[in-house]
Amino acid sequence: MSQLFTEEFARAVHRLRLIARQVPAGGRHADHRSRALGTGMEFRDFRSYVPGDDLRRVDWNLYRRSGRVFLRLFQETEDLPVYVLLDVSDSMFFETPPRADAARQMAACLAAVATNQHDRLTVFPFGADLGQPLPPARGQEGFRRLLGRLEKLGPAGPTRLGQALRRFGAMRLRGGLAVVISDFFDPGGIEPVLEGLRSLQHRLVAVQVVRASDPMPQLQGECRLLDCESGQSVDVTVTPAAVEKYRRAYQAFNDRLLAFLAQRRAAHMQLDADRPVLEQLNKLFIDGWLVV
Repeated sequence: MSQLFTEEFARAVHRLRLIARQVPAGGRHADHRSRALGTGMEFRDFRSYVPGDDLRRVDWNLYRRSGRVFLRLFQETEDLPVYVLLDVSDSMFFETPPRADAARQMAACLAAVATNQHDRLTVFPFGADLGQPLPPARGQEGFRRLLGRLEKLGPAGPTRLGQALRRFGAMRLRGGLAVVISDFFDPGGIEPVLEGLRSLQHRLVAVQVVRASDPMPQLQGECRLLDCESGQSVDVTVTPAAVEKYRRAYQAFNDRLLAFLAQRRAAHMQLDADRPVLEQLNKLFIDGWLVV
């Protein structure tokens, strides 16, 4: 195993589980309860027989008692489509350790959950645009292959988060769970990010990859700031007033993001890129479970 995905890491993430309150009908049999009633194993209800119904589902004991024909309905269990939108833009690889490491490990955690529960997980890496999805992971061998593909992902161009989200939203995939793993920074500010998130017609989970220096950079005096994606630089004088103005701008950005997620009833987690991912999973997986 690699340094990014150790054996200890792989064993730990296999203990995580995902519970979906409702699963859209139309998928494969798996571990989640669907909204559909059909031919599963757990009895849920009766309904009156109509011509064309399968006679094997008629409750003949009830017919003998009441003289009326009813069908027995059972709870369907189906898979939950899980779509992981993984930010691998240039800036995610810039720092040490890169935020992309924590982001890819979180994607691996979700892949392990989906594999355990026979759900259908697809990873969509993005940078300047939405990239080709990684082949879905099925079974333990498929999970191991996905870890290898995640490890090989490299910088995919300048950040265009809003555009990548809109392109994904336009794909009209089967309803499921969309997990966005990113720092949520976009050159256009918060508006294109929120516009992209609005385009996602899925249940939403936002994993915000952060650093302690994000709200309060440790800079002072004469500095040359370099854009790690465009290469452009600007000379600035960092004064306490300038730092406070930046702090307020960052807080406003974060407040807008959190307000939107609260309105969407989306799960949210801040993932510290400087701390081990496994130590932080209890923020999202309470007692090992994520309920969405």
